[in-house]
Amino acid sequence: MDIEKNLKYTFKNKELLSTALTHSSYSNEKKKGTESNERLEFLGDSVLSIITSEYLFKEYSHQPEGELTKLRAALVCEKSLCEISRELGIGECLKLGHGEEHTGGRQRPSILADAFEAMLAAIYLDSGMDSARSFVLPFIKEKLKNIDSTSALDYKTTLQEIIQQNPEEQLEYRLTGESGPDHDKRFEVEVLLNSNIIGRGEGHSKKAAEQAAAKEALKLMGEV
Repeated sequence: MDIEKNLKYTFKNKELLSTALTHSSYSNEKKKGTESNERLEFLGDSVLSIITSEYLFKEYSHQPEGELTKLRAALVCEKSLCEISRELGIGECLKLGHGEEHTGGRQRPSILADAFEAMLAAIYLDSGMDSARSFVLPFIKEKLKNIDSTSALDYKTTLQEIIQQNPEEQLEYRLTGESGPDHDKRFEVEVLLNSNIIGRGEGHSKKAAEQAAAKEALKLMGEV
């Protein structure tokens, strides 16, 4: 497998790629001179946290610290990182010790999540924060689409439940604008109650913009 093709990134320093794919079980068997990906994983955890935090800070500009923390935790949890690692085929390229190989290490969520963080750190060390950001942000944005509809930050559902208490009331979301290049679009949305605008919002996806508009409407109602 061409892992660099899957990553959509070509390493200048191939040693960084090799180390990112080296599990401690392999380096322990090889002993001297073979570094595992543990140190890279340590760095990658911090790089991922700052990129995710920065994105959420800008994207959810009206969210309090506690809610941003919940969102970040959902994005960088082991389950989420493991899914991304599987999508990239990282597990198939890992260098594992014999014991780990025979006990399903290539599919172990903790190993896959750690390997993803190590890979992010390797890209960061190879060519800087901009490359690391370009690599990981598409995954963050994709994960956010799912989190938006299921997390405690689902303001659309909360607003809908309030409005449904009066069956004659009608709620509608209207896209009013979009700007920016394809890889960094911004959408503007209004939420209307019986044709009256009760909230406006912006976001990097229509769903995020709708959530922001619903949040503003709920603030006007004194619900958040």
